[in-house]
Amino acid sequence: MTQGAMDAKRVISGNYGFLYDEDGEWLSNVTSVEANIEIGMEEIRTAGTRWLGNKTTTLKGSGSIGGYMVTSVWVEKMKQVTDDTSSPFVTELVVKLDDPESFGAYRVRLKNVTFDNIPVINFEVGSIVEQEYTFVFSGYDVLDGIRPN
Repeated sequence: MTQGAMDAKRVISGNYGFLYDEDGEWLSNVTSVEANIEIGMEEIRTAGTRWLGNKTTTLKGSGSIGGYMVTSVWVEKMKQVTDDTSSPFVTELVVKLDDPESFGAYRVRLKNVTFDNIPVINFEVGSIVEQEYTFVFSGYDVLDGIRPN
């Protein structure tokens, strides 16, 4: 192998991705997870240059979970917001990538997760029922990082 060449077996496979709820329960029906942070910036004009500077002013976390419908537990938890006297369901999620051939596990805890839609029902005759949950969050921690050996 030449110097600097990538070792293909170290590429992380999504087959080893896991999602856990705040109680540590593995949500085995999940097939995809995505979380992103949108960085809001204000343009700053400065004297003596044509270049605009940028000042970070806001952060917004959002994401989605895709998977097979196995139970209605999550929909039932989210339902509490539909009662005019209840607050939204808020939780934490831990996402883990742990491919045994990679350099190590990568775990992220998403904080203050609130779902922004409730997928009450969606099906098509002859097809496996899948659901997508979209959410917002504020705060995250990287619990383990991928490190070269």
